[in-house]
Amino acid sequence: MDDRSGDAPGLAGKRAVVTGAASGIGAAVARELAGADADVLLADRDESVRATADDLAAAGHLGGRVEARVTDLADLDAAAELGEGADIVINNAGWQHVSPVHRFPPEMFGEMLRVMVEAPFRIARAALPAMYAAEWGRIVNISSVHGLRASPYKSAYVTAKHGLEGLSKTIAVEGATHGVTSNCICPGFVRTPLVQRQIAEQAELHRVAESQVIEDVLLERTPVKRLVEPAEVARLALWLCGPGSASVTGSSFPMDGGWTAH
Repeated sequence: MDDRSGDAPGLAGKRAVVTGAASGIGAAVARELAGADADVLLADRDESVRATADDLAAAGHLGGRVEARVTDLADLDAAAELGEGADIVINNAGWQHVSPVHRFPPEMFGEMLRVMVEAPFRIARAALPAMYAAEWGRIVNISSVHGLRASPYKSAYVTAKHGLEGLSKTIAVEGATHGVTSNCICPGFVRTPLVQRQIAEQAELHRVAESQVIEDVLLERTPVKRLVEPAEVARLALWLCGPGSASVTGSSFPMDGGWTAH
């Protein structure tokens, strides 16, 4: 497929799957893709994904069809089904658990790796044959600054994101001759409901303003003292799915306010 049609990411006729799409980054990416005329399937284990899909579908400016599926990606067969027939895959689902290695629950460690590494593998594995046949495909993995750097007490998350980075690069190398790209976006702290709850809890615990928690705790190592907005991540994801990115593959894009710059 000729990818020289300009920089406007018209995605009419493309089927996109976004995991972890009930809120935050996933919902923002789904909105951007639907706005570019893609048909988007929002997948999440939270029932609220149905309401998110309804809200997006009701937005008059969205050109693509929006659907929802309640799916627990720990069910790897269900994860694989998401990839069948997909032109675009956005692997975003995941969560955080904080505990030192010697106290980290082994069952949770395993489940986090299933959801954040093996499920993306299963989804991509199911999607790639059709992508190869069409000589076009886009896989965008929402990694993290923790896919590039480690932090204490986050062993499963750091391990999973490093694994996702490796999977993404392998797919990029294999898919290069088939018109398929695979890249990672590596945000720092993003203004998601999960992070907002963490901020509120820390503010209450230490009896300080939430703004102080953001600057002194979350963004201690970040030169740009602001949270990343989900829409920023979504716009980069959209660009990676568009016509101007055919030669961009196997890359990791930090969006961390300079965290990894030093």
